[in-house]
Amino acid sequence: MTEELDLRGEVCPYTFVKTKLRLEELDSGQDLTILLDDSAATANVSKSLRNEGYEILDLKAVSGGVWRIAVKKA
Repeated sequence: MTEELDLRGEVCPYTFVKTKLRLEELDSGQDLTILLDDSAATANVSKSLRNEGYEILDLKAVSGGVWRIAVKKA
């Protein structure tokens, strides 16, 4: 089951902090989809997740300047 975290309108560093907190609530193996509307936050969150050892499943722009990151909790 994939969970979704909508962080549109949020800025760094809150985007990563909220992402980490949400991932801590998930069971190992679960996926989290994160929606962002700030390209800098998208780059920072995806880089920070990789640095923390999370697997990025998908990273792409969707409509209206929104970015979607899909990550798996190890």
